[in-house]
Amino acid sequence: MIKVVAENINIMSKYTGNAMREKDPKPIQEWAAKLTERGADLLDLNLGPARKGGAEMMQWLVKTVQEATDLPLFLDTTNNDAVEAGLQVYVPKSGPAVINSIMATPERMALQLPLVNKYGCEMVGLMWGPQGIPRDENERAVLLDSMMTQTAELGIGLEKIWFDPIVVPVSSQQQELQGCTTFMQWLPDLAPGSQSTCGLSNCSNGSPDELRDILNQVYLCILKKCGITSAILDGFDDTIVNIAHDKMMDLENLVGRVFDGEEVDVSGMGKQEKDYVKTAKLLLGHSLYSHSWLEL
Repeated sequence: MIKVVAENINIMSKYTGNAMREKDPKPIQEWAAKLTERGADLLDLNLGPARKGGAEMMQWLVKTVQEATDLPLFLDTTNNDAVEAGLQVYVPKSGPAVINSIMATPERMALQLPLVNKYGCEMVGLMWGPQGIPRDENERAVLLDSMMTQTAELGIGLEKIWFDPIVVPVSSQQQELQGCTTFMQWLPDLAPGSQSTCGLSNCSNGSPDELRDILNQVYLCILKKCGITSAILDGFDDTIVNIAHDKMMDLENLVGRVFDGEEVDVSGMGKQEKDYVKTAKLLLGHSLYSHSWLEL
């Protein structure tokens, strides 16, 4: 079972985005309560860049959400002033706040890592380096080592870090996605005791809408097999939440067999099981991506 970080309270969402801009607490508190009821373990508050009025907005949003739920919060913005403003008003009811995220670049680490000690919060360590998104597992491991060196110097324990490998779209970066998957297999040994997370739906960006759900579902099964401890996902998607919470183990075990290299016999299987096997092979690089992979 892994933790569900619900991504739904987002400035880009028509429903919650408008409420944020108008400082209308009702829709946001309604969603926060519903996401809590539906099994979210944490809520991600995504303000995007928040260049104008970001600090004030984040403080208002943190207070608004904490009136409706006791769940810990991810503070998700690239505006460092907004992050710190949110940390100043956050009340740790059932766990610390989490900065989402700190890139593995010298500038962002120097700016943001001190906040972890100052406010007693945790952090998402994003494997985004000076050259941008890493190309493979080895480049991710180099960035990880760089970040671990900096956090160790500041006395930040690995248990406070949620490493994010950066999931990329299988539709356009299928080979690079294998690097993400391999890195997640390595992570428990490279950073023992750390946590991990990812923006799950990135894997299906660029794929037809009707195919995105199965890509997200199967890739979550694969990441769980690799040892991921959480994922940022749609908290209103019952299927993906059930996978995260170990409630679809038959399908998860089927994907695990493909992951382990078994040549799974699909004859006699139903359509859902066959589609899961085909999608697992696609995401693991056993077959080439096309929008018609389920029809082959």
